[in-house]
Amino acid sequence: MGLVRHVVCAMSGGVDSSVAALLLKRRGYNVTGVFMKNWDSLDESGVCSTERDCDDAYRVCQTLDIPFHQVSYVKEYWHDVFSNLLKEYEKGRTPNPDILCNKHIKFNHFHKYAIHTLGADAMATGHYARTSQEDEEVFQQSHTTRPTTLFRDRFEIRNPVKLCKGADLAKDQTFFLSQISQDALRQTLFPLAGLTKEFVKKMAAEAGFHHVLRKKESMGICFIGERHFENFILEYLEPKPGNFVSIEDGAVKGTHKGWFTLTLGQRAKIGGQKDAWFVVDKDIVTGDVFVAPTTNHPALFRDTVRTDRFHWIASDPPAELVRTQMMDCHFRFIHQMALIPCTVTLNMDGSVWISLSQLARALTPGQFAVLYKGDECLGSGKIIQLGPSEFTLQKGRERLVASRQQNDEPIPDPAG
Repeated sequence: MGLVRHVVCAMSGGVDSSVAALLLKRRGYNVTGVFMKNWDSLDESGVCSTERDCDDAYRVCQTLDIPFHQVSYVKEYWHDVFSNLLKEYEKGRTPNPDILCNKHIKFNHFHKYAIHTLGADAMATGHYARTSQEDEEVFQQSHTTRPTTLFRDRFEIRNPVKLCKGADLAKDQTFFLSQISQDALRQTLFPLAGLTKEFVKKMAAEAGFHHVLRKKESMGICFIGERHFENFILEYLEPKPGNFVSIEDGAVKGTHKGWFTLTLGQRAKIGGQKDAWFVVDKDIVTGDVFVAPTTNHPALFRDTVRTDRFHWIASDPPAELVRTQMMDCHFRFIHQMALIPCTVTLNMDGSVWISLSQLARALTPGQFAVLYKGDECLGSGKIIQLGPSEFTLQKGRERLVASRQQNDEPIPDPAG
């Protein structure tokens, strides 16, 4: 086969990364499995699930007869992901640690470790995603860092690598990869790109990876595990009690332990209330959390958001957006939510306004607005500002009508 390429595969102890390593080995690569430890903790029963996962990853590497390493990013995770998370909660936002972990840990620290420390030609992960380059192209590049300017030289020799959805759309994980750098993407293989989850499980069974097949899929925030979120976050942030206030009439409905224990759209557990109330807004100055009496209250629906400086994966920013300042594409801010058609407007500082073609429920500051054009994931930006809610607009229209009636002015027909 000529030169045997060295690929470092991130092993989590789960079925996806195990099959990714198996496929790489079958393709004739020289594979090294590496387990990353990002968090120190014991689960409810006093067992460190990280150690269990590490053992599972080690057993897979033994079965495949490939070298196994483990590396600790506990300090980096705390610094780059978790402390950022706490700051976001304190600002009243709801962050996404999975996107930040991929950006800072897996596709930054781990990528550099694989290429520079272990001397690999490429890294690989078990994500359901693919890129616009063939495997061979991954190995054919001389590594140069691209400039970080907003409008960088468009006459670069290299074609940018695009991040595209995996074949299994139900499992597609491009949402979680929407902040990774072009340099890391250029040197990454996604062996599961063309496979469905069902097929991956079948391959794992045939390979004898029964110990990883029996595991529950890891969902949610890695370091919280099965614990109750409010109890967890109050271990790190001082309780800041405040009131639940009705958005409709300003009446106090109950109290909470801190706005950071709540996110927009969730049901608020308010003692003594027989009806369900839902979080629609927060005021971190007063500590008030505003609630509304139904899950589909107009205060939960909006159609515009503004992000911080947007992270474009392939072209920064897309040529169409530079040329006309506007671009049509698709939006989501929750993994696997249905994509919503939208129009994006570019601001001078690299941030964007996103106008949705329909109202979306519980758009949340701190979450990432992820954009797609066809199969391509264009990148993402953190939501830092929301447009007015339907409830606010209704109130505004009512006030306008009332003041015009007072002054005997004609009321314009909105359909007119």
